[in-house]
Amino acid sequence: MSPADAVTVDLVDGVAVLTFDLPGESVNKFSPGVIDEFTAHIDRIENDPSIRGAVLISGKTGTFIAGADIDQFLEFRTAADAAKASAFGHAMLRRIEQGRVPVVVAVDGACLGGGLELALACAYRIAADSPKTVFALPEVKIGLIPGAGGTQRLPKRLGLQGALDMILTGKNVRAKKALQIGLVDEMVHPSRLRTIAIERAKELASGAIPRQRDSRSHGVKALLLDDNRIGRAVVFRQARTQTLAKSGGHYPALLAAIEAVRAGYSAASEAEGYAEEARLFGDMSMTPVCRQLMFLFYATTALKKDSGVAAGVKAIPVPRIGVLGTGFMGAGIAAVSVREGIPVRFKDTAADRVAKGVAAVREVIREGLTKRRITRQQYDDQVGLVSGTVDYTGFGRVPLVIEAVFEDLAIKHAVLKEVEAVLAPTAIFATNTSTIPIAQVASASIRPERVIGMHFFSPVHKMPLLEVIVTPTTAPEVTATVVEYGRTIGKTVIVVNDAPGFYVNRILAPYVNEAGKLLDEGIAIDAIDRAMTTFGFPVGPITLIDEVGLDVAGQSGAIMAEAFGGRMKPSEALQQVLAAGRLGRKGKQGFYAYDKRGKKDGVDESVYALYAGGAKRREIPREEIQRRLSLAMVNEAARCLEEGIMRSARDGDIGAVFGIGFPPFRGGPFRYIDAVGITEVVKQLEGLDAQQPGQFVPAAILREMAKTGRTFYPATGKPV
Repeated sequence: MSPADAVTVDLVDGVAVLTFDLPGESVNKFSPGVIDEFTAHIDRIENDPSIRGAVLISGKTGTFIAGADIDQFLEFRTAADAAKASAFGHAMLRRIEQGRVPVVVAVDGACLGGGLELALACAYRIAADSPKTVFALPEVKIGLIPGAGGTQRLPKRLGLQGALDMILTGKNVRAKKALQIGLVDEMVHPSRLRTIAIERAKELASGAIPRQRDSRSHGVKALLLDDNRIGRAVVFRQARTQTLAKSGGHYPALLAAIEAVRAGYSAASEAEGYAEEARLFGDMSMTPVCRQLMFLFYATTALKKDSGVAAGVKAIPVPRIGVLGTGFMGAGIAAVSVREGIPVRFKDTAADRVAKGVAAVREVIREGLTKRRITRQQYDDQVGLVSGTVDYTGFGRVPLVIEAVFEDLAIKHAVLKEVEAVLAPTAIFATNTSTIPIAQVASASIRPERVIGMHFFSPVHKMPLLEVIVTPTTAPEVTATVVEYGRTIGKTVIVVNDAPGFYVNRILAPYVNEAGKLLDEGIAIDAIDRAMTTFGFPVGPITLIDEVGLDVAGQSGAIMAEAFGGRMKPSEALQQVLAAGRLGRKGKQGFYAYDKRGKKDGVDESVYALYAGGAKRREIPREEIQRRLSLAMVNEAARCLEEGIMRSARDGDIGAVFGIGFPPFRGGPFRYIDAVGITEVVKQLEGLDAQQPGQFVPAAILREMAKTGRTFYPATGKPV
């Protein structure tokens, strides 16, 4: 079906109702063909004197307009191409804004990017009172800025600070909040959305509602900031300072967005402000950061359609689950499940443990209530979905059991044997483990084909990745079911093959070990961490060890060292600090000092006395630290692909970015290797290996690709 069928028009008492329903797509989005059709409809409406008003509404459930079809962005060859497209969007929306016929947008569902920019150009905005109705300008998340007037119109609706907050974070604003801040004019029940929108279009046409309305606050704060040149300068300066502090300067679109908003206030004319937005949009479209972030967008979108098994394998329904273990991880798994309306049956060895687990689930859900993401009724409904037991009562009815007990094979075997005695023969047993091979866990099962790994990341309710681990005997429907369940609870899911450490922890181990070797060599703790946060990681490796817990890191390190030998041997410093009884943040003492609330309070200088070198530290260039740690990780990633641990470079990049915070603007280990150049990466690895024999031997796949000139991704076309 052609894009010409995307918009249909009905006439109701002099009001043209335009219904946007893009054929063959789950969401509405603007492509060149859709824009041409939309423009033609606007032309006809403007030239028909019998039409006094118009309404734009979506024909899709739960979504209004998702923005532009970013496939067209890949066709830009120069910044001028992108700037021209932006200017075209400006002209189209200006016609709507200034046209004879007032347009009302009726939003039920997600109104994002270009969809919100269109809404801002219309005469009146109505939101459906629905949890799915959200508004956002998420362009910075793919390295761009709003390019259809968003940086110019939004400040006029929200004021300077409110607009900058939405644009720089890309965050969703729900319908009720949108009404409160003046982003929309009205909120109604979804069943009345179309009717009310038609009424408002008539009122606008008759003059009962003025087309030009200022929703901004003009109190003392606005007088000092928005309406004052000096006040605005302060806001822009603070925005730049805070943005640089949070982003490390790695995301140029953030600063470009600030400049585009500033131009709207300082330009001699409105046209100059729009022209500056178009120019900056064009510049950002050509940055390497934009290309890497667009890759992540495409990759995550593709993963949503990938079940990890052959086409045709169907997932079994999972109306409820069981969770074994009510500790931090178990409670997190339960919380993300009940948030999606899935009942959870908890099991632990003692009633007080079960009670603590249920309380922990309540706390996670309460966060949504506190931040007004859910209502009190929704909170009560979700809390009511979790129940607990000290035996296996109720487990005979659950199709999926997730085990989250202590990271000990003997304990996992004991739990598996107990629960299998009561489970249905078709039930799935998923073990939440970070390093123990799944085949070892499954060896105690009477149905090993129903055993699979689900590696959640901590904290479960915040970390987006789920690593699903399959063995050679795992049944395809088991994989499909667990992948589908992971998506249901909001996770980005990658499927990997069984091996010690799987994929994510496998590549993390040499990274952390190399940081430990730098400690052995006398490099300061904070110097190592600063180097890697400057590189783009959210936290440094030593901070990460403290956060995870030295005991957990030590146990994981021992498993990896046993599997891979000297290459994964933990450093002397890590072993000595753990032996001294330091546990990191949870023990209020690790490589860093912590106050009574567990807040980090600088390096604990006393830790240096625990290992070689003492308090005397030596300095090496930051770039050397970054090179050693980053190459240790990406080289291991290449080995994992070579060994078939994961199925594709795409999955490897997603796993690293979403699982351990590999810098998104670098695209992931494989995108990073391509960007640096495989020949150059091999050369650097060989240089480091000459200094530390056996530690940096280039993966065979890298040597082969360097010889043949191959790359992990094509240079042109879609980035996946």
